[in-house]
Amino acid sequence: MFKLFNLSLKLSGFPIKEAQVEFGKILKISEEEFPKHIENKRTEITIFHLKNNDFYKNLVGEKWNGTWGSLPVLTKKNLQKPLSERLSIGFTEKSVFVNKTSGSSGDPFVFAKDKKAHAITWASIIYRFGWYDVDFNKSYQARFYGIPLDFWGYKKERLKDFLGNRYRFPIFNLSDKILDGFLQHFKTKKFDYINGYTSSIVLFGKYLKQKNIVLKDICPTLKVCMVTSEMLFEEDKVLLEKHLGIPIVNEYGASELDLIAFQNIEGDWQVNSETLFIEILDENNQPVPNGKEGKVVITSLYNKAHPFIRYEIGDVGVLDENSTWKKPILKKLIGRTNDIALLPSGKKSPGLTFYYVTKSIIEDDGNVKEFIIRQTKLECFEIDYVSELELSKKQIQEIEKAIDKYLEPGLHFTYNRKDVLERTKRGKLKQFQSDL
Repeated sequence: MFKLFNLSLKLSGFPIKEAQVEFGKILKISEEEFPKHIENKRTEITIFHLKNNDFYKNLVGEKWNGTWGSLPVLTKKNLQKPLSERLSIGFTEKSVFVNKTSGSSGDPFVFAKDKKAHAITWASIIYRFGWYDVDFNKSYQARFYGIPLDFWGYKKERLKDFLGNRYRFPIFNLSDKILDGFLQHFKTKKFDYINGYTSSIVLFGKYLKQKNIVLKDICPTLKVCMVTSEMLFEEDKVLLEKHLGIPIVNEYGASELDLIAFQNIEGDWQVNSETLFIEILDENNQPVPNGKEGKVVITSLYNKAHPFIRYEIGDVGVLDENSTWKKPILKKLIGRTNDIALLPSGKKSPGLTFYYVTKSIIEDDGNVKEFIIRQTKLECFEIDYVSELELSKKQIQEIEKAIDKYLEPGLHFTYNRKDVLERTKRGKLKQFQSDL
C-alpha cells in the first residue's frame, strides 16, 4: 500500500525512514546497557548546546561542574525571547520545524526542533500507536481537535488531515446539535480510531450516554480511542469505555518535546525513554525517590536546534516505584485539567478553545509573559496578563475578531495588565478559569 503519511513527512523535510531505523536501534539496547546509553546522550546534547548555543551557554554560565545535577533547570520564562536568539549555530527559522506552545500553563512561547529530531518524534509516536494496531498510513482517524478559522490556516489543516488519513471534528462548539452531527458521521464513515482532546471526547461520551448509545455498535470498525492534552479522570474513563465501547488510551505530551508518556497494553503510563529523559524534582531541584511527587522535568536527547535540557514543563507527577531507566512508568500526573466554557447561546466550548483566541496575543518578541482568562458571568470574561507593554488597540481588535470566530459574537472581554498573576498552591498558572 502507498504510504501517504510517510510521504507527507518526507516532503516536509522530515527524514522519517532514517529516523525509524535509528529508533529501532534504540529499542534494541538492553536494560543493562540503557543507563549508560542515557548518560552518554545527556552528555552529548549538553556539550553540543554549550558549544553551539549562546542562549544556553549564558543560562548555564559557570554553574556546570560536569555533573548532571549542576545544570540549571530551564523554565518557560527563560524561553520568552525571540526564537532567533535561542537557535543553535547552523540552524535558522527556515531550516527547522517551528511551532508555538498552547500557553495552557499561561507561559506561551515559540519553539523549534531540527528536522531529524522531529522525525524521531514521529518514529516514537508511530511505534506506540502500533501497540494498538493503528497504522497512520492506512488507519482512518476521527480527530477531535481545534482548527484555524482563517482561510489559509483552515485549508492547510484540512490538507494535513487528508494526508494524515483523518476526519476532523472541530471542537469550538459542542452543543447537543453539533454532537448529533458528529454521531451521524460515525454512522457513515469507517473510522479505525479516535484521537483528540480529553474534554471534547468526554462531552461526546456524555452525549452518547444521554442517548443510551454505544458508539462501536454504530461504527463497528472502531478499535481504540487516544485522549490527550488534558487530565482524564477515572469516572470519565469508565464512561468512555462503556459508551464508546472501545479501549481508552491516555497519552501525555508537550508540543515542544514529544509524546512524553503513553498507556501501554498492560495499562501502564510508559514514558518515552527512547528520545526523552524524565526527572521528578523537589522545590530545590533535587531528585525525589520513585513513588514521591514532584516537578516533571524533561530533557530532549535529540533536539540540536533548540535546547530543552532539564526543562520544567509545569506539571507535577509521580514515577512508579518499579520504574527502570529503559521503562520509566508515570504512576500519577497531577493538575492537568481544563474547564468547559458555557456561553449565552448554549454552546459548550473546551477551555483549549482559548488557545486559538490567545494565539492573537502571542508574539515572538517576548512582550506577553503570562496570561489567564476568567469567565466571571455567562457573557463576561477577563484577561489578566503580564507584559512589558500595554496591549495595543490593534492587538485587542485582533483578539476580539478571534473571539467572534472561535466562540460567538456578543461576549464582553476586559483586559487587565498586572505585575504578577495569582497561582495555585502548586505554583501552576491555569490559563482558563470559570467562576460559574
